[in-house]
Amino acid sequence: MSDGSSWVGATAKQISRAVRRGDVSATQVVAETIEQISISDPSLDAFRVVRAGEALSEAEKVDDQEDLANLPLAGVPVAVKENTAVAGLPTWGGSAAARQPVAEQDHEVVRRLRGAGAIVVGVTRMPEMGLWAVTDDEDAPTRNPWDRDRTPGGSSGGAAAAVAAGLVPIAQCNDGLGSIRIPAACCGLVGLKPGRGVIPAELGIDGWFGLVENGVLTTTVADAVLGFSVLAGRDPVKLVEPPKLRIGVSTRSPVIGIRPDEPNLGAVATAGTILTKAGHDTVVAEPRYPTSLGLRVLATWFASAYRESQNLDVSKLQPRTRRHIRLGKWAWRSGMVKQAHRDAWREQSIRFFAERNIDVLLTPALAAAPPLAESYSSGSWRHNMAVSMRYAPYAAPWNVAALPAIVVPVGLRPDGLPLAVQIVGPPDSELLLLSIAGQLEMLNPWQRHAFG
Repeated sequence: MSDGSSWVGATAKQISRAVRRGDVSATQVVAETIEQISISDPSLDAFRVVRAGEALSEAEKVDDQEDLANLPLAGVPVAVKENTAVAGLPTWGGSAAARQPVAEQDHEVVRRLRGAGAIVVGVTRMPEMGLWAVTDDEDAPTRNPWDRDRTPGGSSGGAAAAVAAGLVPIAQCNDGLGSIRIPAACCGLVGLKPGRGVIPAELGIDGWFGLVENGVLTTTVADAVLGFSVLAGRDPVKLVEPPKLRIGVSTRSPVIGIRPDEPNLGAVATAGTILTKAGHDTVVAEPRYPTSLGLRVLATWFASAYRESQNLDVSKLQPRTRRHIRLGKWAWRSGMVKQAHRDAWREQSIRFFAERNIDVLLTPALAAAPPLAESYSSGSWRHNMAVSMRYAPYAAPWNVAALPAIVVPVGLRPDGLPLAVQIVGPPDSELLLLSIAGQLEMLNPWQRHAFG
């Protein structure tokens, strides 16, 4: 627990263990969670809606079960991103204009969370259609608990703000071009984007041409392992220390003309030093990002917006989104978005690990500090594009390659905001990435919440 009187701020493992033992009821944990959300969320705008009554009723049902031993998330309050179906709620998708009708059934990942004993306390905010690396809408910007003048990132910004503020220990989210890892870096959290096919995606038409993956945001690696196991439909595992690894280190930006600032360069150096002292070998290994890759990423980003807008009244969407959709229509119809291009980059990325004889790749998570929390939704498309690309260029290539990648905190910037690194692995390396993250956590513990 975070203190002697409340379960607010406790980890998912602490809560589920206590509920299974009978040390606390799921109803008490959820009641405390809902009360804390009511106190803290007005200054954060992390939640679109809170399911207070429904969550308490569902917690009572967990308490009434005779055998909780097989519920790895027994009584754990969780949040769900607002583009993921929760039965009985609309699927907002970041704005009233993008909202889908009330869902008749849960998305598969929500079903798995509930099946593990978790309680959905609410759905968290995202930018319209999940298109941006900042989170806000016509109501208000979502704010970073570490500094409320800053964004928590996007598109899973509400999820990250909720976890970093200690409102829930686990938040479900998804990542199409960095939407788990960017908020994780902004808010000092652990965020794993799994590889293709590991966790059910099934969002929109085809999950942004197969780029989108579901995952969780947490404050500890142990909770990340637990959440990953549940969403992947696996039995929870106990991480073991990784074997001696050869770790490639790269600070090269995938976006031409953008370079990481000194704090983010320092984060990579710090992580590299820690891993070397742990017995691993680190070597410089710069991926060769083709010039065409950036153009293909942009075209796919645009075209995804166009295809997902087919059943929406585009005239009611935000100006930045409408511009994105117009460009997407052109990119899609001109044939710029092809599976063969994505397959070629995936093959090149997998060869990179083999040719450089590295097990994983260490990179910056961000290039700069999280931007200010502003009304980006009413701003120009050009401004939104510039802001998103300048501070967060490192995530998108690994969605295109469909490779697993994790963001891990490594300390604080001079301004007090979190610092993080990204670690990318070959196919099926999710547990290896988590074990490396666990080693970093053990050797360089981080502050779990913005409040200490």
